[in-house]
Amino acid sequence: MMKDEGPFVLEWVAHHIAIGFTDLVVYTNDCSDGTDDMLIRLEELGLAHHRRNVIPEGLRPQPSALNHAQEEPVVCKSDWVMVFDADEFLSIRYGDGTLDDLIAAAKAQDANGIVVTWRIFGSGGVVDWSRAPVTEQYLCAAPPMWNKGWGVKTLFTFDPDYWKLGIHRPKMKNRHIDTPFPDSVKWLNGSGREMEDYFKFRGWRSITRTVGYDWVQLNHYAVKSVDSYAIRKMRGNVNNKKDKYNSDYWALQDRNEVRDETMLRYSSARDAVLRELLADPVLHRLHHAALDRAEGRLAELKQTEAYHQLVADLAKASAIPITEITAKPPQARDKEKIAALMSDVEKRRNAKAKEDRKSAPAEPKPQVVPMGSYISGPKDMSGNPPMGWKMNHTVEVPLDPRIFVPSALQVIEAGKFERGIARRIPSVLPKGAVFLDLGAGCGFLSCHLAKVRPDLTLVLQEDDPALQAVARDIIERNGISRSERFRLLDSQIGEAEPGAAFRALMRDIQPGALLIGHPGLTPDMLADWARDAGAPPVQIFLSGRWMERWQDDIAPVEAAFAGIGLTGPQFGFDPALTRAYAPTQTAKEKA
Repeated sequence: MMKDEGPFVLEWVAHHIAIGFTDLVVYTNDCSDGTDDMLIRLEELGLAHHRRNVIPEGLRPQPSALNHAQEEPVVCKSDWVMVFDADEFLSIRYGDGTLDDLIAAAKAQDANGIVVTWRIFGSGGVVDWSRAPVTEQYLCAAPPMWNKGWGVKTLFTFDPDYWKLGIHRPKMKNRHIDTPFPDSVKWLNGSGREMEDYFKFRGWRSITRTVGYDWVQLNHYAVKSVDSYAIRKMRGNVNNKKDKYNSDYWALQDRNEVRDETMLRYSSARDAVLRELLADPVLHRLHHAALDRAEGRLAELKQTEAYHQLVADLAKASAIPITEITAKPPQARDKEKIAALMSDVEKRRNAKAKEDRKSAPAEPKPQVVPMGSYISGPKDMSGNPPMGWKMNHTVEVPLDPRIFVPSALQVIEAGKFERGIARRIPSVLPKGAVFLDLGAGCGFLSCHLAKVRPDLTLVLQEDDPALQAVARDIIERNGISRSERFRLLDSQIGEAEPGAAFRALMRDIQPGALLIGHPGLTPDMLADWARDAGAPPVQIFLSGRWMERWQDDIAPVEAAFAGIGLTGPQFGFDPALTRAYAPTQTAKEKA
């Protein structure tokens, strides 16, 4: 569905032809910028299908277009169908990036649908209008695990006898719900995993259990530049929603926390299609007329006070950290109303799925913060997203979505980051000890110790350059002086011979207390070191990312520590998160 998308139509068409769509059916209503004329010409060239969206009284444009599409021969004869908008571009990571590879992978699992989750792309700080491609101008997005951006669109095998088209997903027709048909429906998520049973019947968003981006995502360019947004705000929207394009909407959609350049894989193929389109003199004229019209309108807007006020308001909205964004639904979720609308089949299936989850064998691992506190893998720190700082114990910590997973951000927001170890460890460390923090992460714990235990010598080590950078920011923010009593090392344990690097650090630092959070130090490495440690620390703590990775393999480490006189767990830490080892006599004295 499109309305006044003239400057962007040809890029959208070229991109989706390049990735493998064979038929593009576009419904327009009330266009004033030549969007419909371009689509009519594309239909004359055999490259798209344009339809007028005749809107019955009292019906919004999108539902009206979907009602027309339900009976449209091009749609009904298609094997796979997807409903999406002019500001949405499909981005396929799987295989060669084409629909052929993606659908083949789904068919290999006997699947007949893929639920594709939005990825919200912001302005990237771009203010001025540009004729450059949308998918090359805007390369900054919300973090993948930001659940407020988890709306979906569905790519699926379409049979109009069984399905009613919908904006986010099709609806199974009632007469087929209490038949064997639902059992034939197998949809995958964006990472190629089977969707849960409930999604066959309702839902329009991914949840933590179902979200995935490994195969495919739908890039949602809802705002683009400030100038693009200004033009759009002044011309209405496809669904005629009153004052949709306000500052709150901008704050929600202008997410630029991480960089995602996946779309650039399509630049060459898209440009080749675009050159062919613009070789047609009619399309060339209409396309440039749409650009000229938009730029002329923008020039008029820039002469108004309303434009300058909008720019100022959007600048303020862009400064709102992602942790402070609220996404209010159009109306509150009414569980009783939803339950009343559910069929008996749906209720039975949901109840069974819930019971199956409850009765599934418990995971043998103790429960640690899901996925840890930090985003795994390389972290893109090129952007500078707005973020708040929250006091946690004695240390201000940044609400940085480039570093912390959403669950950790919630904990930081509540002032409870690493609460268990931060509360207990200051009281158990020996007076005047040298404390070596291996795999220090963002450096929070050692910064906290610097505040509450000034008698300690604190040495921090972290391999991840992004976490090192955040640790430096936290150290500076909290006014902690770098000195011989507080050092953030540049040396890395690394992946090549980490055991040797660890031994060298131990010889150089000679800590009296050692915290091991570095996941690269395997249990075998620690056991080998303990067997010939000359003067071991009097206390060793296993915590953080080390526990997340190795907690099932801790027995040989404990046996090796016992060989050097350190037993545990001690001091009352939650053993699922932190384990402390010390001489038995020390434990008695502490008690």
